[in-house]
Amino acid sequence: MSNRIQDIQGFLREILVQRIRPGDIALDLTAGRGRDTLFLAQAVGPKGRVHAFDIQDRALKETERLLSKHGLAERVSLHAITHARVREVVAEPINIAMFNLGYLPGSDHSLTTQAESTLLALQSVLEMLTLNGILVLTIYRGHPGGKEEASAVDQFLTSLPRKCFSVLEGKYINQDREAPYWVLVQKKREEIG
Repeated sequence: MSNRIQDIQGFLREILVQRIRPGDIALDLTAGRGRDTLFLAQAVGPKGRVHAFDIQDRALKETERLLSKHGLAERVSLHAITHARVREVVAEPINIAMFNLGYLPGSDHSLTTQAESTLLALQSVLEMLTLNGILVLTIYRGHPGGKEEASAVDQFLTSLPRKCFSVLEGKYINQDREAPYWVLVQKKREEIG
């Protein structure tokens, strides 16, 4: 774990490690290089399960390689589909979900997450979350389409009923306006009506 708050992913993992229980079901909706998938696989223990999604073959191969290196591949199901289709492959309720919105570092910057599929995935994940379940997003917006996706996600999360969800946002106030920021969402109760 990182003790530098500039490391958003490390900071979020420190928050999540206190919330994840052995045996939990977790989602990594943007597998990328596999670091969040690895963290989740370690945290859920041998009786837990992680589902990791990415549309890029390179991302899934890097994730699989990282998991194998740590002897944790058996705890993870890798899905080569968009996160918008999460309900097609995950039927059980989930306790933790992670998103890193943007592009795969070191790869083609024109291949990014998109507002439309991200909103579909968010809706599904929020419905699948157990009570007190947590969703975390890291939102990168310094690429083409990034600001539009961030705006759509912000509008969606702002509209969530406050009786059912707590939504907390963290951002750097002394950096570039396009610096990444994070959002935590906790499900407090099922929606009524």
